[in-house]
Amino acid sequence: MSIPAKRKFAAMTGDGRVVIDEGDIPSVGCGEVLVEVHASLISPGTEMGTLLARRRSPKPCGEIQPFGYSNAGVVIAKGAMCDEFEIGMRVACMGSGYALHATHALVPKNLCVPIPDGVSYEEASFVHLAATALQAIRRAELQIGEYVAVVGLGIIGQVACQLAKLSGAFVIAFDKLNMRLNLAKELGADEVVNLLQQDPIDVSFKFTDGFGIDCGIIAFGGDATDAFDMLLRMMKVAPDTHRMGRIVVVGGCNARLNFPVPFGNMDIRASSRTGPGYHDEAWERGDNYPSVFVRWDTRTNMRLILRLILEGKLNVRRLITHEFPLSEAAMACDLLIENPDAALGVILKPMVSNW
Repeated sequence: MSIPAKRKFAAMTGDGRVVIDEGDIPSVGCGEVLVEVHASLISPGTEMGTLLARRRSPKPCGEIQPFGYSNAGVVIAKGAMCDEFEIGMRVACMGSGYALHATHALVPKNLCVPIPDGVSYEEASFVHLAATALQAIRRAELQIGEYVAVVGLGIIGQVACQLAKLSGAFVIAFDKLNMRLNLAKELGADEVVNLLQQDPIDVSFKFTDGFGIDCGIIAFGGDATDAFDMLLRMMKVAPDTHRMGRIVVVGGCNARLNFPVPFGNMDIRASSRTGPGYHDEAWERGDNYPSVFVRWDTRTNMRLILRLILEGKLNVRRLITHEFPLSEAAMACDLLIENPDAALGVILKPMVSNW
């Protein structure tokens, strides 16, 4: 398979515009694979948040940054220590700075996994965000029959709802956008609550038959002070008046909190990234952790996500609202920013671009 000299990629300018740029395709090093990209997923949270921040506080105009961190395509070249990959193999890829919105991506081998037959490139491109949600569910340590509240129904929140249901929990989901609420309900959430129209505390206690929530998951960015307060008031209460349960934070949020009395004996848990391994450069390019000690690293989480999609236990296809050629990346990003109640899973298709 021939390797072109150049690639095209989406980039952010310092003042928050999205442009298509061109550059040399990097040489393939040890523990790396070169992928011809067939689909990439725009992150409506992290990436669009970064874009908006640049528009509000522009950086020097000359600064152009490629972006993207979740895509899928075909291996067209590989370096040493990549024996598990074959030229022509379909793979799902992840990683900031690696799995770009581009025609071609150079990705460390352990941030790539084979795509099973029956899973499309578009579905496989969800692998990074879906693995992030999976890691949050692992951090939550859910038990069958527990009541779980998911606050924020972007892609990570939507996947977290589905995975919490797979774990045997009863799920109540919260957002301000009706499209996202309707989607969560369609995909299995037991109860959905519009925060602008309903009393979330009253609904949550009716949902739990007065018991209270066992676990809350915060899956959005920005100021989460009100969300923490809301979850605190939903939690189960011990006879000594202490609140009990867990709150898992997977969104890039901040909050002003008072400890310890208001939070009683609750656990506040951060859930960072996709599991062990990501950002460990030695691991990314081939030094695996002993599986007996690290049962679920980033790569095994990625593999599991694709298996759940294949077996119909995780539905990401329904989260796709729009598809654009890579050449129309600016239009795709504007859609996500300007129409959050209409756009969610937006896919870029480099191989169908009209240049």
